[in-house]
Amino acid sequence: MKINVQEIKFARYKMLKNKIQVKKFDIISLLLILIFFGIDRISKISVIKRIQSEQGDIFLNDFINITLNWNRGIAFGLLSLDKSFLYHSVSVIILLIIVYLVYLMVISDNSGKVIISFILGGALGNIYDRLTYFAVPDFIDFHIGSIHWFTFNFADIFITLGIFAMVIKEFVLKKST
Repeated sequence: MKINVQEIKFARYKMLKNKIQVKKFDIISLLLILIFFGIDRISKISVIKRIQSEQGDIFLNDFINITLNWNRGIAFGLLSLDKSFLYHSVSVIILLIIVYLVYLMVISDNSGKVIISFILGGALGNIYDRLTYFAVPDFIDFHIGSIHWFTFNFADIFITLGIFAMVIKEFVLKKST
């Protein structure tokens, strides 16, 4: 019995082609992730350079300052940790959440893909900083008078918008259908 290698290769190709179907919206979602990640990276790099060159905070108006804070915790400085083991444990958990979000994105409808693109773009921006600098540069200081909100960055904005949209989609829009 002679085995035709070309037929086996073709059969394997057809099986893979049928299982892995990259759709137009998957590419759009990937581009969105890259755009959000890029906005976050560019903003952080430019703020770090500008604050270092000006030797201090930048006051934009009565409500927003640019103040560089190195955040070793999670979003908005919560769970800031000094212990190396705990810091790395939190980083591993964040990486696992990112992997789960990629899975959710693959099985989601188009609107879900866009929503998860926001979250993934921001999460990848922050995990990049955690792995590179062992902290995340937060710099947007929103305040009214002397009352300040947590300092945050564009990645936090993207994550928050994505989670907000996900909650609306899952709890508000599903109830109306």
